[in-house]
Amino acid sequence: ADYPWSSFHHNVLGREDRLVSPHEVYKSLGRDDVTCRSNHYALFDSHIPKVEIEEIRAATNKAWVLGDDRFKYKVERLLNSQRQVQPKPRGGDRRSEVFMNKDNINRG
Repeated sequence: ADYPWSSFHHNVLGREDRLVSPHEVYKSLGRDDVTCRSNHYALFDSHIPKVEIEEIRAATNKAWVLGDDRFKYKVERLLNSQRQVQPKPRGGDRRSEVFMNKDNINRG
């Protein structure tokens, strides 16, 4: 509501705006304008946890896929591995026993 160019003013407050045309998803929120506005407003009743906002920002800024591992796997398969969908795992502590043993296993 604070952003002057938001469609919130039209979709929730019912202010006339000839630049806004109702989206099919918005129309599916109710049978009439009053119900659509009320249900659309309800979407803003809860706050997104800070951790989720940070995940969304990171994924957006780095062009990673946002979702669980199963979803990322599906997207990666659809792209035929033409594009990386998430960051590669970091190298870790190269001095640790776990890393050294893994390295020896891969050589052997």
